[in-house]
Amino acid sequence: MRRGSFLSKLILLPCSKLYGAITYTRNKLFDWKVLKEARFDIPIVCVGNLAVGGTGKTPLVEYIAGAFRKNRRVAVLSRGYRRETKGFIMAGRNSTPRDVGDEAYQIYHKFGGEVLVAVCEDRVYGINELRRLDPRINLIVLDDGFQHRYVKPTVTILVTEYNHPIYKDSMLPYGRLREPYRGINRADIVVVSKCPEGLSPLNYRLVTKEYDLFPAQDLFFSHYSYQALEPVFPDMATAVPYLDWLTPGDSILAVAGIGNPKPFVLKLKSFEAKVKVDVFPDHHNYSKKDIDHILTRYKSLKGAQRIIVTTEKDAVRLASNPYFPHELKASTYYLPVKVEFDAFGSGPDIIEVIEKYINKV
Repeated sequence: MRRGSFLSKLILLPCSKLYGAITYTRNKLFDWKVLKEARFDIPIVCVGNLAVGGTGKTPLVEYIAGAFRKNRRVAVLSRGYRRETKGFIMAGRNSTPRDVGDEAYQIYHKFGGEVLVAVCEDRVYGINELRRLDPRINLIVLDDGFQHRYVKPTVTILVTEYNHPIYKDSMLPYGRLREPYRGINRADIVVVSKCPEGLSPLNYRLVTKEYDLFPAQDLFFSHYSYQALEPVFPDMATAVPYLDWLTPGDSILAVAGIGNPKPFVLKLKSFEAKVKVDVFPDHHNYSKKDIDHILTRYKSLKGAQRIIVTTEKDAVRLASNPYFPHELKASTYYLPVKVEFDAFGSGPDIIEVIEKYINKV
């Protein structure tokens, strides 16, 4: 059944309305204090979204944790989506993506232990357990915590994608929204992520007008800055290629299992090498069949240089995959991304705004 067909609309629209009614009722119970929000005496920064899929939460969590780790003891708490474990788990050197989930594993290894990382479905329990294990913690960042209202954050940051604006979206399952658009009113800060580079002042003003935030809410625009390639298997790497050195005679196999692979693929296609693309579902666990398929596709590439380039999130799954063939390891790289904020207006940057909130605790 096509998603946009008349029959699908008849079937999905009532489901969407029911889901929205349930979400609306639950949020009202929190608003009316029937359901309780736990408050803590240390700052809690909540990063989340209204839409499912890759809006860019995790890179922003890394950006915030990286900014505050110099002068605070920072911990990141995630639910560990698609992990194969339950309960509270602290990420450590022996953890795998199956233990703690892709994002938590990625964040832990990016900071090398300078930032504590844990997963727990129960955020209140998770915060208390983190503080029990390390009483020095004085800042906790909740990854994907916007809908988990049992914790009262010090500051709430909502991430929304530039090319998929939530004000044009619909509720699940008809659209991509987890809750009605009015949920944006709970955010202290809204970040429009993955903006095209070189937006004009007019574009910024038009988007600002569309979101129509309250005066107390802050709006920021960000984009991805892609970094130099990194080897997925450092022990096997020799000379890491630069993408802008590749020629039309070289080939790239792009492998992505993320919510929105389009920016990643477009970035690779901006270089001169030929690009073939293998897209898998978000948070995909690569089976032996998948790896065999990647190997076959790699062998079909033509050119003097043939490389596999994957995303930062996929890299953590491939690096620990027992089926990944030895012959591909020296040719497999990932493309790191870093969040950068666009200079629009003359106000404070996002870290200064976050500090304004957390310094009140």
